[in-house]
Amino acid sequence: MKVTGRTKIIGIFGYPVEHTLSPAMHNAAFEHLGLDYCYLPFLVRPDALQQAVEALRALSLVGVNITVPHKEAVLPFLDEVDSEAAFIGAVNTLVNKDGRLTGYNTDGRGFMLSLASRGIEVSGRKILLVGAGGAARAVSYYLSAKAEKLVIYNRGREKLRRLVDDLSKVRENVSATEELCGIEQFDIIVNATSLGLKPDDPLPFDPKPLTGSHVVCDLIYRDTPLLVTADRQGCVAVNGLGMLLYQGVLAFELWTSLAAPVEVMKKALLSGMNQ
Repeated sequence: MKVTGRTKIIGIFGYPVEHTLSPAMHNAAFEHLGLDYCYLPFLVRPDALQQAVEALRALSLVGVNITVPHKEAVLPFLDEVDSEAAFIGAVNTLVNKDGRLTGYNTDGRGFMLSLASRGIEVSGRKILLVGAGGAARAVSYYLSAKAEKLVIYNRGREKLRRLVDDLSKVRENVSATEELCGIEQFDIIVNATSLGLKPDDPLPFDPKPLTGSHVVCDLIYRDTPLLVTADRQGCVAVNGLGMLLYQGVLAFELWTSLAAPVEVMKKALLSGMNQ
C-alpha cells in the first residue's frame, strides 16, 4: 500500500484496539479495488473520546468504526444519528461529510446478512436471545422484525426491562423471560453476552436439550465452548465472524459508495484470525 498526499484515511476508535481485524479486512478491500484509502487503528481512551471525534473533523478523515467501549458514549458528539442507530442507542460507524458527522449502526444488519449467507431463515421462527447489552439491542431490532416471536433473557433485570420496553414500542412479538428453561422450544438461540471470550467462562446456557433442528449463534467471532458443544450435538453452529464481515461490508459501502468485495474481505479476516 502506497500512502500519498491524496490518500484518504479511515480508521477505528477503540480501547483496547490491538486485537482488531478490521484494518486487514478494509485495507485488503481498498487494495483490491485500487482505492487510495488507508484504514488505521486508533487507541482512544474513554476520557479522550470527544477530542478524538473533533480530530476526525479537523484531520478530514472519511470516517471511522467505533468499537468498545465507545459505541454509546460517542452519541453526544455527533451531528446526526441514523434512525435505526438512534433506536438501538449505539453506533459503530461514523461518516464525515464536509465536517458533519453522522452515526450508523451496521451490526444488526450485518448479523442478518451473516445468517442469510448460511441459508438460515429467520421469518416465522421462534428465537431466544441471551443478553441485553449493545450487541443484543442491535440484533434484536432486526430479529424481531421477522421472527414469529423473540424472547429475551438477561441476568441484569434493568437492562432486560429497558430493551423489551423499547422494542415493544415498535414490535408486538417481543417478551422477556427471567429463567433459561425450555430452550428446546426455540428454533434459533443467540448468545449476545461476552461469556465465551475466555476459555474458562461458563456457558451462557445449557445446550444439552438442543438437537440437529436447532440453530445456535454466538456473536463472538471465534468458535466458543458453547458453539463447540452445540456442534457436537448436531446443531447448526454460527459464530460471529460473519457478523464482523458484513457489518464491515456495510460500513465500507457507507464510506465509499461502492459495492464491497465481500470475498476479498472474508479472506483477509480468515487470514488475520490464523496469525
